[in-house]
Amino acid sequence: MIKVTLCIPTLDRSGAEKQLTLLACGLPRDEFNVQVIALTRGGAYESVLRDSGIPQTVLHKRFKFDPLALWKLRRLISDLRPDIFHTWLFTANAYGRLATGKRPRSTVIVSERCVDTWKSGWQHWLDRKQVSRTTRLVANSQSVAEFYRQKGFPADRIIVIPNGVAIPDTSDVQREHVLARLDIPADAVIIGFVGRLARQKRIDDLIWAMELLKQLNERTYFLIIGDGPECERLIRFTRDIRRENCIRFAGHRDDVPELLKIMDVFWLASDFEGQSNSVMEAMVAGIPVVASDIPPNRELIIDGETGYLVKLGDRAAFAQATNRLLADRSLLQRMGTASRQRMRAEFSVEKMVNAHAALYREVVAGSQTALSSKGTVAN
Repeated sequence: MIKVTLCIPTLDRSGAEKQLTLLACGLPRDEFNVQVIALTRGGAYESVLRDSGIPQTVLHKRFKFDPLALWKLRRLISDLRPDIFHTWLFTANAYGRLATGKRPRSTVIVSERCVDTWKSGWQHWLDRKQVSRTTRLVANSQSVAEFYRQKGFPADRIIVIPNGVAIPDTSDVQREHVLARLDIPADAVIIGFVGRLARQKRIDDLIWAMELLKQLNERTYFLIIGDGPECERLIRFTRDIRRENCIRFAGHRDDVPELLKIMDVFWLASDFEGQSNSVMEAMVAGIPVVASDIPPNRELIIDGETGYLVKLGDRAAFAQATNRLLADRSLLQRMGTASRQRMRAEFSVEKMVNAHAALYREVVAGSQTALSSKGTVAN
């Protein structure tokens, strides 16, 4: 039995947390014994893990650098003695490698989920200092892998395992009832966004694109699902341009799969991503995506086949590409079908879990071989 401990800052409802949860619940129970550690707090995925019988511990880290949390993590790793200690996101990657030390008893794997242009010099310095404590770096896209190669991480220790997307429930949704709850007319055309309302998402661009699209198609409404630091400012901005009549801020929702089913087109304008879970979920739901033409989005969207890629910041192009889809329902349906097929064939949860399982087997076997070799030399 391979003992795997997964460590992440929180269990909030966000992309990396979702992927960790899918992995923890999907690994074969007859081969892997899985534990989860959250450094700072639990969250929405606690109950999912609990329902699947996955033990979890929250360390309640309080500060950027919290010596007590680091001490707790060291003690916990010492008690659990995992074969694989797999950390996710910068804070857990940093704390995890500090806690395991220069000669870790466990194989240490880190996951990087984004092209982290937000990192400052000291964070990149800390990443480089801890390379010697890292057996593998798992990137969720080629773009993320290339970013860390350029930052000096050894290429032969980087592996790309794309995110997995769950197949949605195909049962019918009473569209008119859902629209009524959102105060949207029954004959409306819905453009959707799902994600954190942060600057990197460039939601201002999407609101301006909606302003242009409304001139071309009066029936369009823009549904923004999510919360974040930009929420209040974006709501004020929408009021300032007097478009609150056709833009709905739905906030954080637990019924996103149901809301995806009422969308006609999905938008993402980000200036950087890792591999967008929201784009993948839209595509597997059969929704064409219009997105900014950045490398991570190119790995998901085939331009002109499953959606459209437009120049970063080009609001008019967002409106034009979307109007092209709305004006040709057969094109809309073809792209939606192609999107669904691509996700099911290339980005399934099963493929993601199997790739991690294969990596865990490989590094454990390599570790055992190394120990055996040392023992032979000693004798």
